[in-house]
Amino acid sequence: MALDVLSLGQVRIHSGGASREEAMKEAADILESAGAVTHRYFDAMQQREETVSTYMGNELAIPHGTNETKAEILASALSVVRYDGGVDWGGEPVTFVVGIAGRGDEHLEILSQIAILFSDEDEVATLKAAQTPEELYALVSAAGV
Repeated sequence: MALDVLSLGQVRIHSGGASREEAMKEAADILESAGAVTHRYFDAMQQREETVSTYMGNELAIPHGTNETKAEILASALSVVRYDGGVDWGGEPVTFVVGIAGRGDEHLEILSQIAILFSDEDEVATLKAAQTPEELYALVSAAGV
């Protein structure tokens, strides 16, 4: 069963690139605007990144907070940002930055759905070809995310 964690306003496409920190900040800001996290969630994402990279392969990074910062999560939500100019994620090339906030164990289901979607290179190519945030949102939503 899909969790209702993504709305059109949480999907963005940028023609340029960004630094890893800028991309994480945007992911956190989108989640905060959605009412899913507190303003301290960006710090939680940075803490996680210092411990272990959230780069997943296939041009995907999924920044999220640490288990110790669960209190900063108010509701489960996603942010999906495509950087056509790319992001250098600790030496790895990233196009998609998917911010995740999950209440309880919901982040595991969300992570699982995202991992399945991005494990297929044809799906990733389709996501890269989406022309508008609306199109990208429809594709991600269709995948059960």
